[in-house]
Amino acid sequence: MRAETNLSTAPLPLIRLDGITRQFGPVQALRGVNFSLYPGRALALVGESGCGKTTCARIIARLDRPSGGTLLFRGQDFTLRGTPKEERRYRKDVQMVFQDPFSSLNPAFSVSHHLSRPLELHGRFASKAELDARIDQLLESVGLDPAVSRRKFPHELSGGQRQRVNIARALAVDPSVLVADEPTSMLDVSIRKDILDLLARVKAENELALLYITHDIATAAHVAEEIVVMFAGQMVEWGDTNAVLGDPRHPYTRLLLSAVPVGGRPFITGGSARFLEQAEKVRNVSRPASTVIEQVGANHFAAVPGNADQ
Repeated sequence: MRAETNLSTAPLPLIRLDGITRQFGPVQALRGVNFSLYPGRALALVGESGCGKTTCARIIARLDRPSGGTLLFRGQDFTLRGTPKEERRYRKDVQMVFQDPFSSLNPAFSVSHHLSRPLELHGRFASKAELDARIDQLLESVGLDPAVSRRKFPHELSGGQRQRVNIARALAVDPSVLVADEPTSMLDVSIRKDILDLLARVKAENELALLYITHDIATAAHVAEEIVVMFAGQMVEWGDTNAVLGDPRHPYTRLLLSAVPVGGRPFITGGSARFLEQAEKVRNVSRPASTVIEQVGANHFAAVPGNADQ
């Protein structure tokens, strides 16, 4: 599938995926993915497990390489490995917050160590005092008290506090792009909103291009101005977040929204045979690769399902 997404009117994207494909043996994990990330804006990549969200994140973070297509960074082709200088610049500019706040921190080292390492590798500090001041500033920026937190070890922190440390570590080198892969899925429901609020704030304060990856479509509007809904490695609907969520056109997008718990409505996904039957029908209709794209709004696009019988 090749589609021009037009996900923003901003002229210069920091990251652009153009016709990206990825195969793992016989499995087509990504099929013609196209989207851009712009400074000060967030894009939510939404879909069920196995739809290709994390594969997109890994390609952007240089943890994986595409089988086809082009990865552009500031207009330059970074699909293949560049010079050591280019790679160092890219890895400084593109930082990632991982899903698991527990395994992404080394239990043998303190919070101060986790933040000082990227600063020492990429920063230029004339003295230890300057380094310590920067660590304190980072902890304060994510809502942690430096006097209490910097000497603690990961096992002494809650899940939410660990994720705040992970965000601070990502921000340490002043990146331009932040990739957050399911950053709240392993946290208690009571603190998920706090982490989403933090991501939205640091995005705005630092003019970051944020890629927010989630299976929970209900949280997309809380973080992202734009959204891409994915299924079976392809984009099925995308555009302005409010437009897509307020007027979903693809049956898979409507299916995801129907599974969102709403007060006063019975929670139907746990055992409703009718719902499960309809879900399987929608997934089967959505699975074939779509070659026809409809523009249904100023910044709202939807793939035509592979089977018209819905």
